[in-house]
Amino acid sequence: MTQFTRISLEQAAKLLKQPSVCLTDIRDAASFNTAHVENAFHLTNDTLPTFVEQVAKDIPVLVMCYHGNSSQGAANYLVSLGYQTVYSVDGGFEGWKQIYPFTATV
Repeated sequence: MTQFTRISLEQAAKLLKQPSVCLTDIRDAASFNTAHVENAFHLTNDTLPTFVEQVAKDIPVLVMCYHGNSSQGAANYLVSLGYQTVYSVDGGFEGWKQIYPFTATV
């Protein structure tokens, strides 16, 4: 994959049921600490080195923001770092919690 792919909330939920898929959340710390999708990695400028160290480049990565806009830039950046399969989640966390409210945790 030379660029990221935009996917729906439903497609993201289906992908997250597969093993070895990483969900990242790029929202601000206060929002992430209030609620986030279970097992999401809080990806920030400060946590990026840890992410790159821990997540192999061949692992599919989903990027979630508030509504699905900012995640596109972050997904593009991850592709530029060599991540092979990167998805931007349309609808973001705000859409996610409407459809999957019990998977959003503190």
